[in-house]
Amino acid sequence: MKTTLATAFFLVTFTLCCIGIPAQTAAPQPSFDVASIKPVEPGPNSARYLVMQGPHRFVGKAYTLKLLIAAAYNLNPEAVTGGPAWMESSHYDILALTPGDKQPSHDEQMAMLRTMLSDRFKLSFHREPKVFAIYTLEVARSGSKLKPSTAAPTDQPYLISTVYPQRIVMPAKNASMADFVSVLQRAILDRPVVDKTGLTGRYDFNLEWAPDESQFNGDVRPAPSDATDPPFFTAIEQQLGLRLEATRGPVNAIVVDHADPPTPN
Repeated sequence: MKTTLATAFFLVTFTLCCIGIPAQTAAPQPSFDVASIKPVEPGPNSARYLVMQGPHRFVGKAYTLKLLIAAAYNLNPEAVTGGPAWMESSHYDILALTPGDKQPSHDEQMAMLRTMLSDRFKLSFHREPKVFAIYTLEVARSGSKLKPSTAAPTDQPYLISTVYPQRIVMPAKNASMADFVSVLQRAILDRPVVDKTGLTGRYDFNLEWAPDESQFNGDVRPAPSDATDPPFFTAIEQQLGLRLEATRGPVNAIVVDHADPPTPN
């Protein structure tokens, strides 16, 4: 399974003709050229991912609407609440084509995904601050082991988790701590994550660990007790010089007001 990276637009148009000022036309939302959404019944070991396959092919595999919202708005799924029950039980495969001459950035992909959720699922929501169990990502007492990236500053960040029978391997290139936290809270860990490292650079690193049942929304089989790789919390301290602290804190959560099953392709 590949979990890639890994994240609301509010447009208000004011009509000003009554005082002789022409109304402003809202800028068009970024959108896919075409998008196919198909219901699927994933098996117990089915892969789940969102990924660009080539410069213009955006692919989602076995995603629920709740997980799509979490990805599109860069949230942990726990911070997406409300809405109909099928948001968490119905799964979809997505195949979409992106416009333009080059591959869109991650932020551009997520903007297109947000438009698709609004257009095809008729999604509407509001934001509400709520207190959750969270993790804070901090520099370990022994100090950071991260090395500055050798990639060009214009290169897109790369963080992709590859699942093997007893281990997860995640190479990262040109990744900021914001990029890393985004992947942690959207795809790997079971609660929101807040960056408290104070690290502002971009880094290359390799992270390897033995997964447990709390990670990847339970979609990855836990490693056996005799696995040779360390558990996740140990791995990030040993390999990256970072640590995760469990605490509670506020999160600007999404509360879904309305959603429909996707419109036909």
